[in-house]
Amino acid sequence: MKKNKISKNWVNKQRRDIYVRQSKVDGYRARSAYKLIEIDEKFKIFKGGLSVVDIGAAPGSWSQYTSKVVKSGKIISIDLKEMEPIKNTIQIKGDFTNPDIQKEIKNKFVNKVDVVMSDMAVNTTGIKYIDSIQTGELCKDAMIFSKEVISAHGFFISKIFMGGTFNEIIELGKKTFREVKVFKPKSSRKDSKESFLICRKLR
Repeated sequence: MKKNKISKNWVNKQRRDIYVRQSKVDGYRARSAYKLIEIDEKFKIFKGGLSVVDIGAAPGSWSQYTSKVVKSGKIISIDLKEMEPIKNTIQIKGDFTNPDIQKEIKNKFVNKVDVVMSDMAVNTTGIKYIDSIQTGELCKDAMIFSKEVISAHGFFISKIFMGGTFNEIIELGKKTFREVKVFKPKSSRKDSKESFLICRKLR
């Protein structure tokens, strides 16, 4: 009974959500597209011809937006789940934390990458402290990978949860990049502890 009540609350919240409704109008697969749009509007990241790695890409809304903007650029989208095709993207199905998958991503590029972005998060347990730590580990994995592939002035974007590993991740960001910002888009739900880490210029 309790599970049914939670499901109904979630459905009602989705119906009321302006970003859910707008995503249907604009053809995005998820409301999360608007988080990346807001990040881009603030930090001026995407333009034609860029090379981009989208980690934790499913269902694909970040890759959809990026595809529209970078056009002749190159986008690699990686996720555990199968995704419907997206124009101008190359999709890899697999576990990003697997070294073989990371090698496969690297082999897709001749030169350094302009943007590495990650919307990865663990399947939530409902225990926010644990969810924060586990998602934080994914953020660190993505940041360490970005250091290996990103260009000198490239961007690293990642979801980050306020919680146990937040300060540790910020410190790692500052050791890796010259510019480190934390930004919470308006389209991120108010009751969510998520923010986004925007880093630039490798040290």
